[in-house]
Amino acid sequence: MRYAVLPDRMPPIPTERMTAEQKAVAAEIAAGPRGKVEGPYWPILRSPGFARCVQKVGAYFRYECALDRRLNEMTVLIASRSWTQQFEWDVHILQALGAGLKPEVAQAIAEGRRPDAMAEDEAILYDFTAELLANKGVSDATYAKAAGKFGEGGIIDILGIVGYYSMLAMIMNVGRTTLFEGRLLPLDPTPLQLKSVASNPLRA
Repeated sequence: MRYAVLPDRMPPIPTERMTAEQKAVAAEIAAGPRGKVEGPYWPILRSPGFARCVQKVGAYFRYECALDRRLNEMTVLIASRSWTQQFEWDVHILQALGAGLKPEVAQAIAEGRRPDAMAEDEAILYDFTAELLANKGVSDATYAKAAGKFGEGGIIDILGIVGYYSMLAMIMNVGRTTLFEGRLLPLDPTPLQLKSVASNPLRA
């Protein structure tokens, strides 16, 4: 049996079909560090007031957050893997590796297992984030290790990254946001992401 990715439910909105508020928010996004509307912001733009607020939160985590970039991107990958979010992973794996995350650490996360040979800060981050996603909270011991390494402000940033990218993952999973053209699915897909076909291979 071969499979194809299901079509985008909320694809890019042609400019001529945008409302005045959607055009204004799209222009704000394009004028910022992102440079254009893409990925999760196409479905989010269906609610322009929400999009305006969300993109400011995202800009903080992507461009202003004090957490080391390697750890920031590692957190995104853990959240993306938890939701099997293909677009999010495909974009952020390159950023994570570029920020210094070891390929073998990223591969283990992609496979859904605890990486071996992590740096101390990576191990503390992984255990905190994985426990949070699995148990909807963390133990005193896990919290104490994270607080000792990252401080209370760092914990809030980590929680914010998990929350923000989990939100984007839910939006893109429901909206079926497709990958950039020519890209293959980076993660083993869920049944909801595929349909069986006679001959078509996986596509972006």
